[in-house]
Amino acid sequence: MIVDDVDANVLLLKLLLTKAGYKTTTAYNGKDALNLVSRTSPDLILLDIMMPVMDGHEVAEKLKGMPDKSDIPIIFLTALNSPEDIVKGFKNGAADYISKPFNKEELLIRVNHQLSLVSAKRTIEKQKEELEKTVEARDKLYSLIAHDLRAPIGSLRMVMNALSMNVDRSKFDDDIYEVFITGNRLAEDTFVLLDNLLKWTKSQTGRLKTVFQDDVEILSLIKGELEVSEVLAELKQISIVFNGYSEAKARIDQDMIKTVLRNLLNNAIKFSNRGSEIIVSLKEEGDRVIISVSDKGKGIKTSDQNKIFKTNVHISSFGTENEEGSGLGLLICKEFINRNNGEIWFESREGAGSTFSFYIPIQK
Repeated sequence: MIVDDVDANVLLLKLLLTKAGYKTTTAYNGKDALNLVSRTSPDLILLDIMMPVMDGHEVAEKLKGMPDKSDIPIIFLTALNSPEDIVKGFKNGAADYISKPFNKEELLIRVNHQLSLVSAKRTIEKQKEELEKTVEARDKLYSLIAHDLRAPIGSLRMVMNALSMNVDRSKFDDDIYEVFITGNRLAEDTFVLLDNLLKWTKSQTGRLKTVFQDDVEILSLIKGELEVSEVLAELKQISIVFNGYSEAKARIDQDMIKTVLRNLLNNAIKFSNRGSEIIVSLKEEGDRVIISVSDKGKGIKTSDQNKIFKTNVHISSFGTENEEGSGLGLLICKEFINRNNGEIWFESREGAGSTFSFYIPIQK
């Protein structure tokens, strides 16, 4: 769009741009320009500054105040080329300046440059929209898969736990017994993976809400999770030792903190050697409680330690008995602890084990 109150200027600009292959519309004052822009969406506006009634600066200000038109680039055409005038123009939303009398080649280069930027921006916005749709579809698929499979896998997990704990080993060959143990481990790993996948997907898509409960007894919460994890630990003859005592209560999302404990305990069992020991500790420190899970297992490679909680890096490794890991559990731990106003950290030495700790505030 060409906006200028001088007929000769409008005619010259229109001829130059039309000859260069551009389609043009024209307005001879600021009011007409605003009316025309409201009905159309030009890709670029060549705007004269010195016009009666409404000058170019005022037109630019009004355009920038129109939400659906504010991103239209403006090139000011002016004989006012002092530093103060140029700064004022850019403050009012100018994308570029062309001084009068203008040079034909310069005009066409600047116009082409701005239109190239407009085209590139539209391409990026389209690609962004397509990417968002793809990610949304992927997340919905993950959520659907995890949700639909979680219940049957959960039932299978319970059955395999019961079989593994109650089977009379003396009545079965070692190979058959190993099938029970392997099946139970696979059912457990699959259930944890699906549970983590479902929660992570909900969290990343904004569909997982943090539901705080008041006066949650931390000690009771920990002991409840230990009872569940001891069943899995016994399959590797691993003992879980709990140290510490606290009557502290906290305002937390119980399900999230239970998920954190479950993931840390599962990891400790997975990466511990058969017949070893896992230590879970609880202590008060000022206005917070610190919970730690320590094992004497494989530990974490030094090169991987700075990547553990990064979402853009995928780290997975096998347990001491080739149990598979996805790396998703620790990302969920960090997310859930952050949501509960806490912090999580770890210490690890390859071949010597790991200690994962987190704190949550005590409710006064």
